[in-house]
Amino acid sequence: METRRDFIKTCALGLGLTGVSPITFGGTETGQKKEDNETKRYQGGISPWPLVLNTSTIRPAPNLLEKIKIAHETKWDGVEPWINEIEEYEKQGGNLKDLGKQIKDLGLIVPNVIGLWDSMPEGEENFKSSLEVNRNRMRMAADIGSKHIAAIPAPDRENIDLKWCARCYKELLKIGEEEYGIRVVVEFVGFFKGVYRFGQACAIAVDADDPRACIVADTFHLFRGGSGFSGLELVQGKLIAHFHWNDVPGDVPREEQGDAHRIYPGDGILPLKEVLITLKNIGYTGCLSLEIFNREYWKQDLKVVAENGLKKMQECVKSAGV
Repeated sequence: METRRDFIKTCALGLGLTGVSPITFGGTETGQKKEDNETKRYQGGISPWPLVLNTSTIRPAPNLLEKIKIAHETKWDGVEPWINEIEEYEKQGGNLKDLGKQIKDLGLIVPNVIGLWDSMPEGEENFKSSLEVNRNRMRMAADIGSKHIAAIPAPDRENIDLKWCARCYKELLKIGEEEYGIRVVVEFVGFFKGVYRFGQACAIAVDADDPRACIVADTFHLFRGGSGFSGLELVQGKLIAHFHWNDVPGDVPREEQGDAHRIYPGDGILPLKEVLITLKNIGYTGCLSLEIFNREYWKQDLKVVAENGLKKMQECVKSAGV
C-alpha cells in the first residue's frame, strides 16, 4: 500500500522538470547582476511585474504539489501558497527545502506566503505566546524559498490599537529578517472590524520605524474596506511588497461582499487599468497575484481556471499600456 510519504515522493518526481531557467523578481538571485526594473518584463514581454497564481484560486486541488504543477503547466511566473498547505505537506513527510528547489527548478517564484495568523493579539503575554507558532511558520515559508510572509492583524477586534500593532510588527520584522531571512509584511482585510483600510496598514508599517517595513495590498480589500484606490498615488512603490489582484461584481452592495464574490480581473467594476498605471508611476516592483475564492470557479476544471485567470491578468495589464 502506498504511504503518504511515497505519494509525496512520487508527486515530487513528477514535478521535477529540467532545463527551466529560474525567474527573478524584486531584485536578483545571489550572485546575479541586478536587473533594471524599468526594462525587466514577464509573460513574453506583456507585463512589467511577475504574474503569480495564489493557490486560493484553485483551492479544491488535492494538495500543494498539484497546485504547483497547475501553476507551472499553465505558465504562471510563480505560485503563492497558504501556510496550512505547507504545514500539511511537511506533516505528511515532505522536505520543504527540497520542495523549494523543485519549485525553483520549474522556473517558478514564491513571492509570498499567507500567512501569520493571530500575529497581533492583544497584550504582551498573548503576543509572546504567539511567537513560537509564527516562528515555525516563518521557517516553513523561508524553507520553500518565499521572499515574504504576510502578517494578518488578528485576532480581529474593534478599536484595535494601531500603535500596539506597530510594536508587534516591528518585532516580527526583526525575527523574520534576522532568524529566517524572510520579510514579514502587513496585510489589511477589508471586511475586518479592526485593520480593514489601506491607511491603517500603512500606519502600522510606518510606525514600526524600520526601513524594511512594507504591506500587502489587494484590489478586493481596497474596495471592500472603503479605502478606494487614489491613496496608492501617495506612497512610494517600495512600501507595497506584494499585490493581490482580482475584480468584484457590480450587483452586490460593497458592504455585503465577501471573498467568495471575487471574480476574474476585467469581469467586474474595479478601475484596474488606472491602478496599474498608478503602480507603474510609483515604482512598484513586486508581483501581481491572482487571489480568488469563487465557488463557481472551484466547480470547474482547475487547470482551465488557472489558464483563464492568466489570460485575464494578461489582458488587464495590456489594457493599461504599462
